[in-house]
Amino acid sequence: MVKYRNSDWGNGHMEKLNRVELKHFISEYKEELNTFVLTEEQKQFSALPSNFEEINEGQYRIVILSDHTPVGFFLLNSNERVKKYSNNSNALLLSALSINHAEQGKGYAKQGMTLLVEFVQSEFPHCDELVLVVDKDNIPAQKLYLKVGFEDTNERLIGRIGEEIIMRQLIK
Repeated sequence: MVKYRNSDWGNGHMEKLNRVELKHFISEYKEELNTFVLTEEQKQFSALPSNFEEINEGQYRIVILSDHTPVGFFLLNSNERVKKYSNNSNALLLSALSINHAEQGKGYAKQGMTLLVEFVQSEFPHCDELVLVVDKDNIPAQKLYLKVGFEDTNERLIGRIGEEIIMRQLIK
């Protein structure tokens, strides 16, 4: 399914929008995910998908696909880590969101995060809250999360590189 939108209402030119979807990690995505690159600045805030070849119980690798090609990656956690950020036993922790540097600026993070609630409702029906932690200095990520429905809980922690903001999104 390819979606189109009219990018310039006056002249009728159409701009192709790639189909974006969220999928659980499968081995066929590994090769592409291992080619992901982040800038040095981005590496202080997130990690490359290749860092998560081995995962712990209660961690789920989720891939953001554009036309069936991996462009982004994140983890959903249902393990003990969640308790650090939420008292809700039905909460999931979103972590390690990254978009391959070559694919940044194309809206994939926003589209992927916009699909997240529906994905969680389908794949994790017990979950009624998503939580995440974002570094205070990572302004682009904060703006993204606010734009897609997360709210600042006004709770702060001191993390690996400084102050961290806890955000959440309730799932109805």
